[in-house]
Amino acid sequence: MIRKEWKIRAGFVGFGEVNTPREFIDGRCRTAADELIKRGVELVETAPVSDDPEGAQAQRAVEELSKGDFDALVVCIAGWIPTWAVIKVIEPFKHKPMLLWGLSGWRENGHFVTTADQAGSTALRAPMKEMGYNFKYLVNFKDSAPRYEEAVSYLRAASASAMMKHAFIGMSGYRDMRLYGTLYDGNLLKKKIGAEIEHFDLLEINELIKDIPQDEIDALAAKIKNNWDFVRAPQEGTVENSVRLSLAFQKKIKERGYDAFSFCDVDGVKKLLKFAPAGALTLLHDEMDIPSVPENDSYGAVTQLIMKYLTGQSPAYMEFYEFTKDSAFMGVPDYVPASVVDGKVTVMPNAFGSFGEGLLNVSKVKTGEVTIVRLAQVDGELVVHAVKAVARTPETWEEAGWAPPAPQLPSLEVCFGKSSDEFLKDVMGQHYIVTYGDNMELIANYCAINGLKMI
Repeated sequence: MIRKEWKIRAGFVGFGEVNTPREFIDGRCRTAADELIKRGVELVETAPVSDDPEGAQAQRAVEELSKGDFDALVVCIAGWIPTWAVIKVIEPFKHKPMLLWGLSGWRENGHFVTTADQAGSTALRAPMKEMGYNFKYLVNFKDSAPRYEEAVSYLRAASASAMMKHAFIGMSGYRDMRLYGTLYDGNLLKKKIGAEIEHFDLLEINELIKDIPQDEIDALAAKIKNNWDFVRAPQEGTVENSVRLSLAFQKKIKERGYDAFSFCDVDGVKKLLKFAPAGALTLLHDEMDIPSVPENDSYGAVTQLIMKYLTGQSPAYMEFYEFTKDSAFMGVPDYVPASVVDGKVTVMPNAFGSFGEGLLNVSKVKTGEVTIVRLAQVDGELVVHAVKAVARTPETWEEAGWAPPAPQLPSLEVCFGKSSDEFLKDVMGQHYIVTYGDNMELIANYCAINGLKMI
């Protein structure tokens, strides 16, 4: 069964040597598990395991864990434990990512007490690596706060990875504007990420448009006229064109169960339907929580979905317009999701070049700490390029070609805090995916789990 609901799900098993008083093992494993639960992790648990000579505790743990469904296994080392007892438990789950987590001792009666947690964890790291386990090794430091957030970051990435194994992305058309940077290798994508892209023709959407009831169009048109700020009044039919296209896209997305969406923009909607689709996609994001990117940007769509599962945000795409010595001007000539809008969604009826009038999204974009990221293909391998930056509102600017008065496009000045040349030497395309906050650790964990190089 393909899972559509995103949750952080993990198995949890603790370990401690048979001669260590059980209360020292049980209590600290319980605390670690409870702290994960507090942070939103759903656990499939079994009682801690020791190295009883018959291996009965290890067998019991395997049987209990096997009854659950989880995306990663927490191997919680709460004391010295002979390696064989751990391997006996975790070997049936070798296909899952694992967190090898060594706990730490405590202070009592004025001195420090340890159960040799890191004797157990260090004895395991090298054998697990040699045996081919996919794991992160995490150690709690003596007299320091337990590393709960780092543990959750890894488990979140593991669950995001599990969701991506069955990701289904819809794409209307293929290779808009004959771009090379939006192409993809379907076999490689399936092998490393698991996602699959399904292509369909714009003709399908055009046929769906014809069958949309007029009362449904009128109701949604009235809704957006009330909910959005219009810079000026649109021409007759402009709003209705956007509503029809959005409803057709939504119908296709729902019928096929797509997790993300892209479409042929310049050589598709604008060329064949004779208007810009920005309003339709703005409306789609109002009605559906689905990542989208234009111009048949295959790896851009995959990146968006990865970041949605990693962060819980609805990521926006942006493209580069200009660079300063230490920053980038990023903007979009069409739409942004409401999730990144600062204030109310604002639209401007406008036309670009030979394309007819559409509803251009000119909303102000939220500022603050951001992470910009893109999945790309380099020398036959998938890589992820990501940087942390600070986004601020840029100076007033315009893109030449829009009908006057030119719009202020949704945009950010993304400040790297170092030379832009450091970013540019590895830049992977014109589109990057923007999420808020420092998400570098999440991305690094996702890359490690899936064997991707992070740049």
